[in-house]
Amino acid sequence: MAGADPGASSTNKLARPTNADVARLVGVSTATVSYVLNEVAGRKISPRTREAVYRAAEQLGYRPNLAARNLARGRSGVVLYVLPRVAVGDMPMQAGSRMTTELARVGLLQVQFFETEDHQHVIDAIKNLDPVAITSLFPLSRDVLEVARAASIPHIEIGTLPALGAPHLSVGELRVAHLVSRGHRCIAFAYAGAGRWHALGDYWLQGVADAAQARDLPPVRIAEVTGDNAAQVVTDWVRDGVTAVCAQSDEIACVVLNGIREAGLRCPDDLAVMGVDATPIAGALSSPALTTVEFDPVAVADVAIAALLTELGYAAPPSPQPTDIGRLIVRAST
Repeated sequence: MAGADPGASSTNKLARPTNADVARLVGVSTATVSYVLNEVAGRKISPRTREAVYRAAEQLGYRPNLAARNLARGRSGVVLYVLPRVAVGDMPMQAGSRMTTELARVGLLQVQFFETEDHQHVIDAIKNLDPVAITSLFPLSRDVLEVARAASIPHIEIGTLPALGAPHLSVGELRVAHLVSRGHRCIAFAYAGAGRWHALGDYWLQGVADAAQARDLPPVRIAEVTGDNAAQVVTDWVRDGVTAVCAQSDEIACVVLNGIREAGLRCPDDLAVMGVDATPIAGALSSPALTTVEFDPVAVADVAIAALLTELGYAAPPSPQPTDIGRLIVRAST
């Protein structure tokens, strides 16, 4: 036909079906289609009409607008995922990406926020975004938790979910078993110097201490390690018979390695060092390359998704069985 737009046909083929298309196919109003597909309560719509709407939507390949669906249900559909400020490798982002994709399938929008020194921006996000839930790998600050509780917003602390087993214990066992296999018996634990990260240090220390005690090793030596005191701390450890160190993170393990160099000692000959988190610095930049523990982001994400959907009343996949999510990466530092 003269004057026809040659791209019109292909454009129509690519156009996303609307609820008006579904309504025309069924012979009902667009409001009825919206009520059915958005599962709006309190509307008297016959089972026959509902089935016809669902069948037409499937036939046309119609996908409801998820934002509209959540608004129709009277909820934001936002899940706030709080990422730790401390360096913990790529796993939190990798797990978060999987969570974002899977939650979107049921109409939930995950928004990722990084912790900072001041937790006020997370509090502001809770107040402004009105999330249906909050997830985090580690405990949130007391101020953030108080705001969430006051707003009756559920919090899923992923690191404590039963389906993950007890990561601190399994990781502690991995680390101590490896060091013992290399002949070490007197082990130390390196805390971050900043007090705000001691809770995370306590978490990993318990696993190391329990694994050492189970093998009748001497009590684990403990110290805060900073750039200023690292050389003195490692010198004292070696003097007292310590031959291996488990750090609370790869970042702190690298501080220990620097202290060993400054003290004129050698790793692993004088002092073996292990981290946890498998950050890029552990393999690419540390010298010697750091032995560490890597976590499975898919396993972490799937456990978090199942717990979150169950908490919110969605149909959820079965929660994975408890499993060890850590894998030892052996390098030159041990």
